[in-house]
Amino acid sequence: MTAPTMTAPQLALARNAAEAALAVLPTSRALVAADPVVPDAGTVIEGQAITARFTGAASGEVVVVVGQDLADALRESPLGELDLTAAVRPALEAAARVFGPVVLDPGQLMEPEVALSALATKEGAVAVPLRDEVAVRAVVGLALSQWPGDDQGALNVSQRSTPARAAGGGRGGLDMLHDVEMEVSAELGRTRMSVRELLSLTPGAIVELDRAAGSPADLLVNGRLIARGEVVVVDENFGIRITEIVSPGVE
Repeated sequence: MTAPTMTAPQLALARNAAEAALAVLPTSRALVAADPVVPDAGTVIEGQAITARFTGAASGEVVVVVGQDLADALRESPLGELDLTAAVRPALEAAARVFGPVVLDPGQLMEPEVALSALATKEGAVAVPLRDEVAVRAVVGLALSQWPGDDQGALNVSQRSTPARAAGGGRGGLDMLHDVEMEVSAELGRTRMSVRELLSLTPGAIVELDRAAGSPADLLVNGRLIARGEVVVVDENFGIRITEIVSPGVE
């Protein structure tokens, strides 16, 4: 692996971004951020990559490469197959926001070799391996349209230790997903309407659903039914009191 041609404050800023991503990245092992390097074949690991562009206080691209173990755990989740891009998005956002307030695009799933090769073509590209005592397990790659200068970068770079991760043996399978955020929604009912009926809707119109009054609402995780319950009010907000857990495959 080759060291990038960047100033010390810029390298420290890249490492800070990687550490910010690592703090919220689902991993099966305790990892630390290694020294930044140039993205090349030596930084490619087996797994999946998610790449996203960002604009705002800084403009550029961030790539997070995760091991195949995370991709497999999301695919085989008891809640059904979970979206890898959504699971890794907090890490993408954390890395990008080290450079200031930014807006991140939805992100794209890619093969690690393709994502890192594309990143390597950009001027000032850098990759920070995330490793355990044995090998590199994940990678955070960055490319900014303009890296902060020494003075500006020094304002943002703080010498800090790598975020604490759980010590001991590695986590695998479902344990690895405990901190992954997922979209949870409640559904009161459904109906079908023609385009004519939809276009005729006005304020005050009533749409009848396929549920009787008093029927339980459905609780869905990433669109998958996992439970049913009663609609309640909690501090002026709606909530669901769970009355039934739906077994996998029974909907």
